[in-house]
Amino acid sequence: MPKNTIYDTIIIGSGPGGYTAAIYASRGNLKTLEFTGPEPGGQLLITSEIENFPGFSAGIQGPELMKIMEEQAKKFGTEIIHTEVTRVDFSKTPFEIFTGSPSPLPSPHGGEGGRRPDEGEKLYRAKTCILATGASALWLGIESETRLKGRGISGCATCDGFFFKDKDIIVVGGGDTAMEEALFLTKFVKSIKILVRKDALRASAIMKDRAKKNPKIEVIFNTEVKEFLGKDRLEGIKIINNKTKKENELKIQGAFIAIGHKPNTGIFQGQVELDPIGYIIRKENSQTSVEGVFTGGDVHDHRYRQAVTAAGYGCEAAIDAMRYLEEK
Repeated sequence: MPKNTIYDTIIIGSGPGGYTAAIYASRGNLKTLEFTGPEPGGQLLITSEIENFPGFSAGIQGPELMKIMEEQAKKFGTEIIHTEVTRVDFSKTPFEIFTGSPSPLPSPHGGEGGRRPDEGEKLYRAKTCILATGASALWLGIESETRLKGRGISGCATCDGFFFKDKDIIVVGGGDTAMEEALFLTKFVKSIKILVRKDALRASAIMKDRAKKNPKIEVIFNTEVKEFLGKDRLEGIKIINNKTKKENELKIQGAFIAIGHKPNTGIFQGQVELDPIGYIIRKENSQTSVEGVFTGGDVHDHRYRQAVTAAGYGCEAAIDAMRYLEEK
């Protein structure tokens, strides 16, 4: 596009929310640009099998679903750029979205001088903007965890619980999220050990009580995962008691990491209103605190966190953007 192009809408982020917003916006005849970020498809890139997304009765691989959605958005005219947005300016219209970073100017005294904003950094303008950057599951950061993600290790019980019928599994975490995941998983699994690194649960009293009463659940305190075991599939874990330093191995077929999620909203701080834990606050329908800036998906939704709900939110954001432009 020419340098002075002003898009009707720019979508920041991909995944089910971003791609659905792009499909609806493009079909609505909006000049649409979507930045997918460094991982087009978001969390679904590490989801091996999806069986609860409508329309795929035989299931579908996460990356494949994202590829289909991207192709559908392109079919209707969405321009897609596989890069990361580094900063935004919603204080004026048209809104300004930047990629890359400013290149340093040489200092006459050596080292870096000032920065030239038009060199190394690219500027894009839009009448509306849709924020669909999602949220990232927090992980333990162990090498073996990275290697076995999607091969027995998951960050979403409602997404993957069905695949662990009659299996012995662990849940890592001590808050409400961990208790909710464990209680949901009792519908499928044989047994659950909840590993808590402290000597007490952080969960609310009612969630503690529910977990304690469930015969399938055992809580193990002062315990951390040292290593996940298995070559091509999770087969066990090596754990350590962080007080006694005693190590032990457990045979398990599944592990759910439930230590929380982090919304990908760093570049939006100071631009739109966020809640105390960093999620975007939706005001009227899908609109953020800035008129003309909308949001859809896990970047504002910390309750459901499903592919299908993210897609629905993306649809809402695109329709609201279209109506906003029509009213203007």
